[in-house]
Amino acid sequence: MKKILGSWSGMRKYLEQEMLAESLHGRVRYGCTAYVGMDGCHIFEICIDDMQMKRFSLETVNTYFIDNGYKKSSKPMGTIDYWDGFWSLLDEIPLKSRTEYTDDEFCDALKEYRNQKIQVSIFSENALVRMFAVLDKRLGKRTLKKVKETITSQPEWLQSFYRLRFDSEHI
Repeated sequence: MKKILGSWSGMRKYLEQEMLAESLHGRVRYGCTAYVGMDGCHIFEICIDDMQMKRFSLETVNTYFIDNGYKKSSKPMGTIDYWDGFWSLLDEIPLKSRTEYTDDEFCDALKEYRNQKIQVSIFSENALVRMFAVLDKRLGKRTLKKVKETITSQPEWLQSFYRLRFDSEHI
């Protein structure tokens, strides 16, 4: 994570204070947890009004694969069974076909968002980049009104972020 984002406290300040739309200050919180023995993996989360809205980790993606029938679940399931075939499924099922994302995909999207103009980010093919963009203070009301027309074409999980911004701006 350090290569991509720097310190998490600095990135959190950037996301929650520097780039977050004024109307959302105090309502959106980003979190990052690293557990001992996770080999450098992290769990990122976004909370709105103290409710977790989205979580990003290897485990959320693997659970998504099991719940959606991409891999068989054997009960009771051990660690080896749980992770069996995960990496090949991650390669086979593209990001745009899923609704759950890894910590690395979160970091990659954040890096992409930070390194391009907001007008590019809000129309990105990557739903995670659009998530960061719709919360961004650089997005003006005219652009938000244009973007509102696309809300039904957004993934269901992302629509709640769009609605949050539209409601906070009275659009």
